[in-house]
Amino acid sequence: MGERAMAKERQLAVALEYNADLPAPRVTASGRGEIAKRIIDLAEEHGVPLVQDPALAKALSRLPLGSEIPEELYGAVATILAYLYRLDREVSGAS
Repeated sequence: MGERAMAKERQLAVALEYNADLPAPRVTASGRGEIAKRIIDLAEEHGVPLVQDPALAKALSRLPLGSEIPEELYGAVATILAYLYRLDREVSGAS
C-alpha cells in the first residue's frame, strides 16, 4: 500500500451536535477513511465549519454514536464551540 493510501486510511472525522436543549454536545457521526471523507464532504456541502484536532477526534471517536461527550472533554469541546460561535458572529456581521 502506497504512502498516500495509508495516509487516507488514517483520516478520522467526528461530527458533534449541540444546542441549548441538550445537556451536552453529542456524537452524531464518526468514521475513518472513506467514511471520514464522506463526513467531511457533507459538512462542506452544508457549510458546516471544520476544526482539526486529531487528539480530540481520536478521543471522541471512541464514544458510541448518539452519546454525550464525557465531562473530561468539556474543556476541549467548549474551546471549539467558542471559536465556532465567534466565527458565526463574524460571518453574520453581528458584534
